[in-house]
Amino acid sequence: MQVKRIWAMYWSATGTTKKIVGTIAEKMAEILGLTLMEYDFTLPDARESAPDFGPDDVVVFGTPTYAGRVPNVLLPYVKSVKGNGAAAVPVVTFGNRAFDDSLIELRDLLSGNGFRPFAAAAFVGEHAFSKVLSANRPDTDDLALAVQFAEQAAARVPALSVDTPIVSVPGRSEEERRYYQPRDRAGNPIDIRKVKPKTDSTCVDCGLCARVCPMGSINPLNVREFVGICIKCGACVKDCPFGSKYYDDPGYLYHKQELEEEYQRRATVSQFF
Repeated sequence: MQVKRIWAMYWSATGTTKKIVGTIAEKMAEILGLTLMEYDFTLPDARESAPDFGPDDVVVFGTPTYAGRVPNVLLPYVKSVKGNGAAAVPVVTFGNRAFDDSLIELRDLLSGNGFRPFAAAAFVGEHAFSKVLSANRPDTDDLALAVQFAEQAAARVPALSVDTPIVSVPGRSEEERRYYQPRDRAGNPIDIRKVKPKTDSTCVDCGLCARVCPMGSINPLNVREFVGICIKCGACVKDCPFGSKYYDDPGYLYHKQELEEEYQRRATVSQFF
């Protein structure tokens, strides 16, 4: 195949997936002397369409890991993006616990949509719930690994063909995959699906939280009001310049504390070719 373009395509509520995918795609384009393109589908309007891919494209396609899977709210959009023979590099980020089945799920989604995944990776990013769990990752060491991964992926591009096998990654079959379920100390499930952040008195109604919400769920005319679901992505909490957004739900706070206490070790990056 004659590749002409390298794409960085991603959903990245707090910027971590964007940083990893962008680093990989930029380095691949530099090595191969190809045009670098970008498509950010984080915000709702961007998910109304998708680039027109073809056999002359390599797409570095990234999403975060939510509950061990590709975020379920993204599935309809990801399933709608057609590869038309494009090569792909599925990439997931995870918040220091584990990527579970997210990478194999993303690989299968892309493969089923006409992409040909030939390399894949799972990188660590600061957890959406926390500012201390994998704080400031991806860091310098992570980005160095992203560059090394890009170099190895780029080296494989000239030999890509319709016969190139799909990259093998760990994970369960589609029938066996389950979402990670947080539990309390007694082993009872913690359900935080309907939990939403609150807004304190430091809010100046700048509207930034509404603009960065990837679900378009915060009313820009009244940022204390939700007009849609909250997926706990952390965008409004982490981006607020005044620290005005916060969660006070006991189940959410317990789960956050549990993650921070249990997963203090530095999780490693995984790469597959």
